[in-house]
Amino acid sequence: MRAGDEGEADLTDEATYESVRSPSRRGLLRLSAGVGLTAGLSAFGGRPVAAATGIVKPLPPELFIEHGTNAEMRWEAMRGQGYLTPADRFFVRNHVATPLLDARTWRLRLWGTGLRGSPAEDRPLEFSYADLRRFPAETITSFIECTGNGRGSYASQQGQEVSGTGWRLGAAGVAQWRGVRLSAVLRRAGITREAVDIMPRGLDADFVDKGENLGRVRRPLPVAKAMKDALLAYEMNGAPLPPDHGHPVRLVVPSWVGIASIKWLGDIQVADEPLFSPWNTRYYKLFGPSYPEEGSPPLTRMNVKSAFELPWDAVLPGRPHVLHGRSWSGNGRVRRVEVSADGGRTWRRARLQDRHPNPRGWVRWELPWRPPRPGRYELLARATDETGATQPATVPYNTFGYLFGAVVRHPVTIA
Repeated sequence: MRAGDEGEADLTDEATYESVRSPSRRGLLRLSAGVGLTAGLSAFGGRPVAAATGIVKPLPPELFIEHGTNAEMRWEAMRGQGYLTPADRFFVRNHVATPLLDARTWRLRLWGTGLRGSPAEDRPLEFSYADLRRFPAETITSFIECTGNGRGSYASQQGQEVSGTGWRLGAAGVAQWRGVRLSAVLRRAGITREAVDIMPRGLDADFVDKGENLGRVRRPLPVAKAMKDALLAYEMNGAPLPPDHGHPVRLVVPSWVGIASIKWLGDIQVADEPLFSPWNTRYYKLFGPSYPEEGSPPLTRMNVKSAFELPWDAVLPGRPHVLHGRSWSGNGRVRRVEVSADGGRTWRRARLQDRHPNPRGWVRWELPWRPPRPGRYELLARATDETGATQPATVPYNTFGYLFGAVVRHPVTIA
């Protein structure tokens, strides 16, 4: 796929894209499973002026569940908050500590064989924060979601142990992002028709896994997706990006796995050959008995999910209630949401509150519920998107616990 050919085969789907990659891919993949081909990148400049310890913003327990360097939004914190997730309760997914960067000295560096003149890593093209602000601005409303969102349900519902942060459903949020289209910057930088991959990389510290230094977080993105709708965002919900959410500039890749939306963006490699990193070879693929030994293709679109705006294990008074929740899908608009208050024996259709659902966001819904008696209940919500994809009762196991898209059983007690 060449840089200007968005109208050809849809190579924004990485499973399709994998089939046309270089024949030498297997050898490259073995090298890149560790630092491999990208070992030299760690010498690149642009380090933080200071480093925060962990997460910068306050994490009050009524809003967040802390998971080390990560913070999960409590869904009850969204009740009455409107459509967007406020920055003060947007989830945080960090590999390491949040860096503190100065927008005045920050630079975005572009380099690689997919640019005219092939600027090298040590003499890249540079854009300042002010340079980006001079491009025509664009605003999009889009969810960002950790690929492991819902991971805890592999154990609690399917009895399967997986590795990674045990998120419930609070590793997702919808915000209004303002910035400049990545395609505009790539064109200004001189992207060629031979370019096939870009590799955005963050300015957070090196990530070390079990004693192995894998360098700074970076993940390839097909040029087709980069040119289609990716955004270099410098504002979130009408204000400059907060440190934990990528200040001064982050990538927003709508509908895709959260790892694609690199925070604290520092440089972008543009290449005329496939690129690899641990984040598309070792991680963010599906491994397990149902998958090939080398794993699935790198993950791209998120799947369908639903969540109740209720505390987990909520205790509710014995009176009529209106259940509220939200559903979303990486495939596009959610068309239908059904709710069960008896563990899945019967289902009722919820009323969608957003008449024209945003294909990149979520839809809010509600359903009246009159509990028949005191006791413990399991509330279930399942959504169907515009492609016909519906949340199933169970999902196939994978060792990292990615993409749990089954209906989540939400426990409540009526007092």
